Amino acid sequence: MPPVRAPRASEVLKVADLYRLGELPTERPHPETRDLGHWARTDLPRAVAALKAVDLAALSALEERAAGIDRLAASVRATLAAGRGVYLCGCGATGRLSLSLEFLWRRQRASDRVRSFMAGGDVALVHSLEGFEDSGSFGARHLEQSGFGEGDLLIACTEGGETPYVIGATERAARISSRAPYFLYCNPDADLLRSVERFRRVHENPKIRKLCLYVGPMALTGSTRMQASTVLQLAVGLALFYDGQPAAARTARFRDRIAATDFSFLAGFVEEESGIYEAGDHVLYRTRDYGITVFTDTTERSPTFSLAPFDQLRERKARHSLCYVLLDDTDSAAGAWRRLLHREPRALNWPEVDPRTAPDYLQGFDFSRRAQALRQRLIPDREHHEFHVSGSGGAILLRLGNQRRQVPAQDLPELERHLLLKQMLNIHSTLVMGRLGRYEGNLMTWVTPTNGKLIDRAARYVQHLLARDGRADLGYADVVRQLCAEMERVRPDESVVLRTHASLLRAGRAPTGRTPGAGAASRLSEGPRL
Repeated sequence: MPPVRAPRASEVLKVADLYRLGELPTERPHPETRDLGHWARTDLPRAVAALKAVDLAALSALEERAAGIDRLAASVRATLAAGRGVYLCGCGATGRLSLSLEFLWRRQRASDRVRSFMAGGDVALVHSLEGFEDSGSFGARHLEQSGFGEGDLLIACTEGGETPYVIGATERAARISSRAPYFLYCNPDADLLRSVERFRRVHENPKIRKLCLYVGPMALTGSTRMQASTVLQLAVGLALFYDGQPAAARTARFRDRIAATDFSFLAGFVEEESGIYEAGDHVLYRTRDYGITVFTDTTERSPTFSLAPFDQLRERKARHSLCYVLLDDTDSAAGAWRRLLHREPRALNWPEVDPRTAPDYLQGFDFSRRAQALRQRLIPDREHHEFHVSGSGGAILLRLGNQRRQVPAQDLPELERHLLLKQMLNIHSTLVMGRLGRYEGNLMTWVTPTNGKLIDRAARYVQHLLARDGRADLGYADVVRQLCAEMERVRPDESVVLRTHASLLRAGRAPTGRTPGAGAASRLSEGPRL
C-alpha cells in the first residue's frame, strides 16, 4: 500500500478556505452529548439513551422534509418507466449507503437498473482510500466509467453538501442527461452558501434538483456515518422502494418503531467488545445477509478512530485490524464479494492514481469462511472472539460471548431492518471506542486526517482543546502548521490531534504554570495498541 504523505502546511493553508467547514451544523458539537466520552466509561445506559435520542430527533427532522422524498420517488419511477437507469453516488459513509441500497435493490428486484459507485470503487466499502473525495474530476470520470447516459437519473449524496467528488459527478450528470440529477445533503442552504463556493455552483444550477435533509449536529462531532448517513439512506431507500404511501407516514412509523425498540441491551455488548480489545484480543464478525450493513459500520471505525484498517491478507503488517468480517456461506474471496454486493465487484482500476484500485488488490480481501483460519495464522498469539449477526424469520440475532439478544424486526421491510441494525451498530461501536478513550467529550480526537476536510476537522479539534486549556490565542494557521509537522512524526498508535495539542501547550506558557491537558493526551496515547 502506498504511504500517505503528510502534507506541507503551506499546501494546506493555500487551499484552506475550501475546507474551512467548522460553521456547518454537521461539523459542530452536539449540545446533548458533550459528556459522551465520560458516559461511555462510567454510565453506559445514559450513553446509549443519549445516542438513541439524537437518532430519534434526526428521524423527526427527516419527517418534516419528506415532501422532497416524494418528488424524488416520482423521478425514480419515471426513470425506470422510461427504461433508463438510476445511479447512486457518494463518498465514504454516503458511498457505502449507496452500495447498500444497490444490494437491497438487487435482492428485492433481481434487476440491475439501479447501480451505485463510490469514491475509490467497491474496495472502499471495506478499506478507505485517501484523496479521492477531494477531486471533482474523479467523480465526473467515475460517473462516465459507470455507464451513465442520456435519460439516466443520478442520486448523489453528500452529508455535508460540500464534497468535491460528489459535486463533480453531479455537475457532469447535469450535462450528460436531460433528466435532472438529485443532490442530497444535510446542512442548511444558508450556511453552505456562506461557507462553500462549490456548493454555490450546485445551488445556482437550474439543471440540478436540490434536497436538503437538515438534521442538526451529529452525536459524535463530525461523525456523519451516524445520523446524516441514516437519514440519507432512509430517504433514498424510500424513493427507490416506493409503495404508494407518503414518505412522511413511512418515516414517522419507522421513527416510532425505533422509539419503541429497547436499545439498553447494547451496554452489555459494549462492555464485552471493549473488554476483548483491552485484553489485546480480536473480534470476528460472522454474518450472512447483513454483511453489507456490518461493513458500513466496521470499515468506518478505521478513519474515525485511527484504527488499523481491515487486513489485506496478502500483505504483512505490524498493525492488524481489531475486527474482521466473515460471510458464513462463502468459500472464496470472489464468492464473498459476490455475496456481499449481490453482484460482481467493480474495481475502479486507475493504477496511475492509486494501485489499490486494481481488481487484484480488491480480491486480496478474503471475507469467506477461510478468513477465520487466515486471521488466526496472521495473528497466532491472540484469541479471536466471534460476534454473530444473523437473522431468523426477520428478527435480528446478536451474540458475542455471554451477550445474546434477539431484536424483533419481522414486520419491517428489508430496508428498515438494515437501518435498524445500522443504528444499533453505530451506537455500539461509538461507545466501544469511547471506553477505549478514542474521543474526548464528543470530539473525534483520534480522527485520521487524510484529506482536506479531515485536516480542517483535526485542526478545529485541537483549537477546541486549546480553548478549554486557556490557549484560545493560537490561530488556525498556527494550529495547521503544527498539525502538519506532527503528521510527519506521529506513530500509528498515537492521536495526531492530542499530540498537536500537547506540543502547542509545551511551546507556550499555560496560565497555571503547568501543561493542562498533557496528562490526558499521554494517558490516551498509552492505551491499547489498536
